Amino acid sequence: MTTLHLTHVAALAHLGPPWHPERADRIRAVECCLEQERFASLVREQAHVASEIALGRAHEEAYVETTIEGLRNETLALEDEDTHVAAATLEAVLRSAGAAVQAVDEVITGAVRNAFSAMRPPGHHAGRARAAGFCFFNNIAVAARHAQAVHGAERVAILDWDAHHGDGTQQIFWSDPSVLFCSTHQWPFYPGTGAASERGEYDTVVNMPLPAGADGAIFREALRTTALPRIAAFRPDLILISAGFDAHWRDPMTNLALTESDFRWATERVVDLADRACGGRIVSLLEGGYDLIGLARSVEAHVTALLESPDCRIQESAGSSPEPLAAACAPQIPSCRPALA
Repeated sequence: MTTLHLTHVAALAHLGPPWHPERADRIRAVECCLEQERFASLVREQAHVASEIALGRAHEEAYVETTIEGLRNETLALEDEDTHVAAATLEAVLRSAGAAVQAVDEVITGAVRNAFSAMRPPGHHAGRARAAGFCFFNNIAVAARHAQAVHGAERVAILDWDAHHGDGTQQIFWSDPSVLFCSTHQWPFYPGTGAASERGEYDTVVNMPLPAGADGAIFREALRTTALPRIAAFRPDLILISAGFDAHWRDPMTNLALTESDFRWATERVVDLADRACGGRIVSLLEGGYDLIGLARSVEAHVTALLESPDCRIQESAGSSPEPLAAACAPQIPSCRPALA
C-alpha cells in the first residue's frame, strides 16, 4: 500500500481578485513539487464531487442548499469580505469536499495506506452554517462525519497545524465526545478563537496556542507533550490532518517561524502514532499556506513522510536546518505545468 494523492483541475478555476492570497498558484506549486521522480509511487486520482448528503452531515441542511444554489448562480451573500465567489467556485468547493470523502473511503477500506488531498478552497473556518476565511464547507468535518456514518468509525482524531485556528471545526465538534480536535495556531490572531481554556463540552478540544515568533522547537514541544499523547489516549479509528502550511517562516500571512523540517517531523510522528493506534489510517487535507516556496517545500516534506516507512526516515532535531529546495520547486512555480488534466 502507498499514499493517495487527490487533486483536480477545478482547483485552478476558483478565482478571486489578483491580489488574493488563496489563489490557484498554490495548487500549481504543490503539483510542481509532486511531479518529481521520487513521488512516482503516489496513487494519483481526480477528486470526486461531494454529495449534499455528505455535506449535510457536517452542516445544516438549509446552509448546504443555500450555499450550493448561491454558488451556482454567483449570488451567495457572504458576511466575510475575504471569501470570494467566481463562476467556477461551486465545482472547486464540491470537489474539495469530495476529495475528503474519497480519501476516507480509500484509506479505511485499505486501498491505500494514507492520503493527501491538494485541493482548494480550504475548509477549517467554515462552521455549521457559515462560510468564512476563504472556506465554504468544512472539508475535514465532512471527512470525519463520513468516516463515522459510512464506515462505522467510533472515534476520529483531528490534528490541525494551520497557523490560523480552525474555529469552524471546533464549533462543529464542540459537543461531540467521538471526535478529538487538537490545534496548534498563532494566538491571539485571526479568527480570535483557540485559547487553551476552550476545551469543548467533553474535554475533546485541545488548543495549543503559539505566540508570535514561535519556532519549530515550541511547535514540536506542543505536539510531543500535548497533542500526540492526547491522540494516543483517545485511540482513534482514523486520524485526519488539517494540513495548513502558513506557519512556515516565509509565509506573509502569519508570524510563526516553522520550517519544512518541522512539518516533516510532525508528519513522521503522526504516522508512527497511526501505525500503533489505527492501522496507519491518515487522511491529510490541504488548508492554508500562502508563500509558494514555503508551501511547496512544506508539502514536499509532508508527503515524503507519508510515503516513507519508519526505517528510512531522517531523524532531525528541532534546531536542524531545512532541507535544500528541490529543483522542481524553484521560484518560477506559477509557470510550471499543472499535472491536473
